[in-house]
Amino acid sequence: MTKQALRVARMFDGERLVDGGVLVLLADGRIADVHRGRAEAPAGWPLREEPDGTLLPGLVDAHAHLCADAGPDALGRLAERPESDLDGVVEASLRTHLAAGVTTVRDLGDRRGAVLRWRGRRVRDDLPTVVASGAPLTSVGGHCWSLGGEVSGVDGVRESVRRRAAAGADLVKVMASGGVFTPGTDTTRPQFTDQELTATVTQAHELGLPVTAHAHAHALSAVEQALRVGVDGIEHCTCVTPSGARVPGDLADRLARSGVAVCATLGTDPAVVTPPEVMAMAARAGLSEAALRDGVATLHRAGVRLVAGSDAGLGPAKPHGILPETLVEYVACGIPATAALASATSVGAEVCGLALRKGRVAQGFDADVLIVDGDPASDIRVLRRPLAVYRAGHPVG
Repeated sequence: MTKQALRVARMFDGERLVDGGVLVLLADGRIADVHRGRAEAPAGWPLREEPDGTLLPGLVDAHAHLCADAGPDALGRLAERPESDLDGVVEASLRTHLAAGVTTVRDLGDRRGAVLRWRGRRVRDDLPTVVASGAPLTSVGGHCWSLGGEVSGVDGVRESVRRRAAAGADLVKVMASGGVFTPGTDTTRPQFTDQELTATVTQAHELGLPVTAHAHAHALSAVEQALRVGVDGIEHCTCVTPSGARVPGDLADRLARSGVAVCATLGTDPAVVTPPEVMAMAARAGLSEAALRDGVATLHRAGVRLVAGSDAGLGPAKPHGILPETLVEYVACGIPATAALASATSVGAEVCGLALRKGRVAQGFDADVLIVDGDPASDIRVLRRPLAVYRAGHPVG
């Protein structure tokens, strides 16, 4: 039996911070027990002690692109990349996530099902668990059309959803509007008719799959449309209009009442200087750091169900393993640190369909945990440097 005892000063259990000492026992890939206070490790159990450490569930990045290598124009170059290269890119991306404490990744846009095929060949406990959508559904010539998900018409979207279900997709991703990284698409207008988007949701739900409308679905009208047709998640949700980006209070209230999961995809590498052309492109779309933070603050105040996702892989400012910066940004928006942590643990696991296995430190859950030095509820930045990461009970690195 593989076993490990971990003693720390405190624990974030997926919902709340527990102080006063904690002993967590890992055995055969599961959390065997959790003891509060100054409990002794059982005889024969290897013990790791971190006197000022905090133990958390392994983090969940609910929006990543594992096929994209985080270089310049990563998604654009992906269209021409040989299929034989993609497995190596996916595995390198996952190793980088894991080193940052991310033990579950939701891939929201591969090239023609590459991540789904990789997962079918490589079931490994030494890499993060992968939840995947396959290529995103997009209109003809629409955002990220080169990834292979172009579709039109009610019958077309239904058939595309059925093909993804047959390929093993865990959810359906649909591009509800254009995106700033696909020239010629409109970030302020929907890409699909109500009938097409409704058919997408209906067919997916009939097959037991959730639908998230995302990957630069910034347009206010597209967010309104996605909410109207009953999607399960909205990515970005920055609500761009011709006059700029703003989340109206009444829309935030309706999003909160609907229970839809919103992934704001904040967080970039602070060491990377954004190229002037990208800054100009964002400015033309009405996006700014202040507008993005204000939008997330509005969503949080309204009680919207926020999940943490980084959009990792898109470029140098969005490398894989950047999720801690997403949480730093959430706290900068005024979200309490424990709520930010929940968005990347228990809430993330729920959104990924893994609520019974992931996202909590509790008996019977997967032994995916990390330890940081200090208290993330007081200083969220301690997540940037994990002391230890365990995947299925095994130490990483």
